[in-house]
Amino acid sequence: MFRVPPPRSLSSGSRRGKAAPSCAALFLRRLRGNAGRGTVGGVPSREPLRVAVLLSGEGTSFENLAGCVARGEVPAEIAVVVASREKAGGLARASRLGIPGVAVSRKAYPDVAAFNDAIHDVLKRYDPGLVALLGFLSPFEPREAFAGRVINVHPALIPAFSGRGFYGRRVHEAVLERGCRVTGATVHFVDDEYDHGPIILQEAVPVLDDDDAEQLAGRVQAAERRLVPAAIRLYAEGRLQLDGGRVKIRRRRDDDGA
Repeated sequence: MFRVPPPRSLSSGSRRGKAAPSCAALFLRRLRGNAGRGTVGGVPSREPLRVAVLLSGEGTSFENLAGCVARGEVPAEIAVVVASREKAGGLARASRLGIPGVAVSRKAYPDVAAFNDAIHDVLKRYDPGLVALLGFLSPFEPREAFAGRVINVHPALIPAFSGRGFYGRRVHEAVLERGCRVTGATVHFVDDEYDHGPIILQEAVPVLDDDDAEQLAGRVQAAERRLVPAAIRLYAEGRLQLDGGRVKIRRRRDDDGA
């Protein structure tokens, strides 16, 4: 495991004076000239899609994805695992699997911008084609280099039970408190709002009368383990098309009569 050292302090005059464009603006810029429509993803060569995984906890979704990749179910390779906590269990899982792991501790940086600078420095080093936030609990700001190339998994059916403060067990407790009969999981593109970008895939999960938060979380996590590899495969195959704020899934060529 490699640990990124904390930054040296900067004088006020050395900080950037011009704000970076928002991720939503970068999305639009990337699709401009095609009436807000465009294919996202796809690998132009026979090389597998390089994926960077960002996580904060145990990394069970990451390990499940790694298994799918190893079995040839997803045409990708996991280039690096970046954790926002030095003791994140996902780093140990990455080490056992022989995948590079890097700790970028949120606590070591004075603000979100400096923290994101450090993460983007790591991403530039490993040059992924896609960044997957799998249980990443720190704010991540996609920059221009990764506009339209960052996805997140959320343990609810966005837009329900999403946004700032809704993560992990808190989501499932809120679902139960509200008396919902259905919840689920969502994989979506990341923009500059919490849990807001265009939705790629969703799976509904029933809420049972005798559920507690832990039981419900287990079934939602099972849905996440199905959705994440499926979404990354669609991305790698170039089958995702952005149409305004919607994602459309293109049929595979061999589905048309092969």
